[in-house]
Amino acid sequence: MPMNRVPWRNVHFYDASTGATLGGFYQKGSLTEAIMVWILGNVLLVVEDQWIVRHRSSVVPGDYDIYSSGIIRVSDEAWFARLISHSVSGREDAFRDGVRARDGKCVVSGEINEGALWDVWAGFQAAHVFPLEYENLRIQYNYGRWITNMESVAGSSKINSIQNVLLMSQNLHTRFDQYLFSINPDDDYKVITFMPNRWGIDGRILDSICRDPNNPDHVSDDVLRWHFRQCILANMRGAGEPVFETDFPPGTDMMATMRAEPCGKERFQMELESRLRYIPEEG
Repeated sequence: MPMNRVPWRNVHFYDASTGATLGGFYQKGSLTEAIMVWILGNVLLVVEDQWIVRHRSSVVPGDYDIYSSGIIRVSDEAWFARLISHSVSGREDAFRDGVRARDGKCVVSGEINEGALWDVWAGFQAAHVFPLEYENLRIQYNYGRWITNMESVAGSSKINSIQNVLLMSQNLHTRFDQYLFSINPDDDYKVITFMPNRWGIDGRILDSICRDPNNPDHVSDDVLRWHFRQCILANMRGAGEPVFETDFPPGTDMMATMRAEPCGKERFQMELESRLRYIPEEG
């Protein structure tokens, strides 16, 4: 497994004055030049003066030089590693059932769940957009304000709101949590993938059934923006962030694997906290 996301990139950014690599990404076709320029100016780079970006040749994808009379540096905005966001107790049953009722299919690929008639949901999972393990962060920064269907719940992160979840196929859920694709609500809800793939989702539009503004349980644009921004930081800045191991067959020392990975300490701690989160208190 690559320790970063550089090996599969086909777009690269350089500081024209020094030749230093600033970042890059894999482009399958859905990320437009206009969105790329917006990302450079609003997420990835901190530039002290006016700047321009020039493509080195007529071949797209390719290499881009960024020119500025001021200093160019890469943003140090925080990126958050995450676990695969499976529920670990019965507390989320109503949340899970609400998502199934709202979406009824994988809203990313469009795959219909033909087993829904018999309440069989094998292969379909409720994927948190903002991860469970950062509930304290949501409280600290009042990200609960992004959720509008739980106004009666005061002093809460509202992390288990249906507005913070999408129903998707199991294989896409894992990739979503690994920041290997995301949805840009400011580009017509387009799906953008960040590694070579045959998933058939790059350039698709997020199904309207989960984002109907007339439905009070529609997915929040703000939580989608948060995930898209994290996906940019994971895939496009510097050498990119690690892609974590998720396949742990019986007998695998899961904790040892995590401890050996980049950001392993954080993942190890999150895994322990997730397992302890719902242990009932004695008495």
